[in-house]
Amino acid sequence: MEAASLLAALELVAGGGAGLSPEKRAVLGSSLLLLQRDYRFERVWFWGCIQGVRGAYYIAEGLGPDRAAPRSRLYSLNCVEWSLLPPATKEMVGQAEQLKGRFQGDPSFEYEYTEINAEDAERLIEDGKEPMIKEEVRLVATIEQIDRAVGIIPRGAFVKTPLGSVHENRNFEGLSLTEAKKLSSYFHFTEPVNLKNKTLLEKADLDPSTDFLDSLEHDIPQGSWTVQLEKGGTVVVLRSLLWLGLTFYHVPMTKQYGYIYFGSGEKNLDLPFMM
Repeated sequence: MEAASLLAALELVAGGGAGLSPEKRAVLGSSLLLLQRDYRFERVWFWGCIQGVRGAYYIAEGLGPDRAAPRSRLYSLNCVEWSLLPPATKEMVGQAEQLKGRFQGDPSFEYEYTEINAEDAERLIEDGKEPMIKEEVRLVATIEQIDRAVGIIPRGAFVKTPLGSVHENRNFEGLSLTEAKKLSSYFHFTEPVNLKNKTLLEKADLDPSTDFLDSLEHDIPQGSWTVQLEKGGTVVVLRSLLWLGLTFYHVPMTKQYGYIYFGSGEKNLDLPFMM
């Protein structure tokens, strides 16, 4: 969610119960702009909030000229002081997937591996490390998982250049109301998987400059998204049932769109049984 339009955007997603107190909104409005200046980001997005038992993590993402490049992620416990998170790795994501239960709200809190095999445990001990994982590592991995699974953009909002870089489409004026109600009009803003498996015939009708990502219509399990019209039918809101707390909004025929996460950082593993 764009930091510059944060206050207006929060009003558009408030229908799902997501939101911040007036004090937090005021503090974020100024601290995110300072964050952009201090780190020299081209854009700053307010990603959302992961609520722990003893505190909450407020997350921001910094972007450079190439929007598809890895983003810089930062967290704050008070919306004022921000700390840079390390880049996510496959090892971090694998470790975090073993952990269950709520976040604590303390970056230095250490979890014990509950499902670590003997070989991995022996290797850690030989390296002089305890079979533990810090909550900061789990935070990094969880943000990465959510961005990959449910971080989305409208079709046409970004374009891919012949050199491979991705930039905002200056000609994008929003989706029509009819198109905005279709899951096929929204893309995962991450490295495509399904697109690579399509045949040449299936790719024939695709525009390589705009259709370079995976659409939501083939997400598994099917039915993991809800599409609703809110604010008197003027705003299209998508909510994820896989990562409860992820809300995306788009105002048709305008450039206003974005997503935000307010949740516990836990994946809804019961979704296949709820369908």
